[in-house]
Amino acid sequence: MASKSLSATLVIFSAILLFFATIFTNACGPCVPKPKPPPKAPPVNPFCPRDTLKLAACADLLGLVNIVVGTPPSNKCCAVLEGLADLEAAVCLCTAIKANVLGMNLNIPIALSALVSACQKTIPPGFKCG
Repeated sequence: MASKSLSATLVIFSAILLFFATIFTNACGPCVPKPKPPPKAPPVNPFCPRDTLKLAACADLLGLVNIVVGTPPSNKCCAVLEGLADLEAAVCLCTAIKANVLGMNLNIPIALSALVSACQKTIPPGFKCG
């Protein structure tokens, strides 16, 4: 008699466990992860939040000026770009190159790439210095 009540208790306990197991594994129905939001498009008219004249410190990175006083030129140039996002840095340098702040007419894509990479920044995909 005790074995019948023990068996019945085990069956009921197993049924309860099975019931809760199915509820918690299917709690959200068919779980679908939330889609990632699309990447933000760059601003239509990005601007340079720095004084473009300060970017003359970047001229030595291109070998235009040879000054051997104090800190290395990359520190002076990168200090001006510090805190800027990659897009802002690219816009600032592009503006400086086009305004001839650096002292010479340059091949814009090559000069921009050299200056941006010297300060551990990257040119955003699709960015055109135009």
